[in-house]
Amino acid sequence: MRFLVRKRRAAPAVIIVALIDVLVVLLIFLMVTTTFRQQPTLKLALPESTQAKKSGAEEHSPLIVNIDAQGGLRFGEDNMPLTTDQLRQQLLALAAKNPDSKLAIRADKNAPWGKVISVMDIAKETSIKTVSAFAKDAAKP
Repeated sequence: MRFLVRKRRAAPAVIIVALIDVLVVLLIFLMVTTTFRQQPTLKLALPESTQAKKSGAEEHSPLIVNIDAQGGLRFGEDNMPLTTDQLRQQLLALAAKNPDSKLAIRADKNAPWGKVISVMDIAKETSIKTVSAFAKDAAKP
């Protein structure tokens, strides 16, 4: 009498390299398809405009000066608080490095108009030729 001898099956092998390849492809796909929006850390109520340009439409991003509703000045991407004299020094240093520097003013709609004009005057003093203002697109809710 002959008994059936069952062969032991080897446990299926998981090929880790293939799984890592698939995960890397998924990661790259998600990184490419994700849109990155720059969220301002300073909440400002920008005035609305129907002719507002999309941000990021230019090759070189402008230097940004934020003016809040109380007239406080904040400069750069890190929103460093400054006085007008400190702003003048910062703009002089940056204009010396790059003579084609552009300045963008992001002022709250309740900001003192005199403060906006003083920032524009400082920009002219420091030889910054292009001064623009941020506005919220009125077509977007």
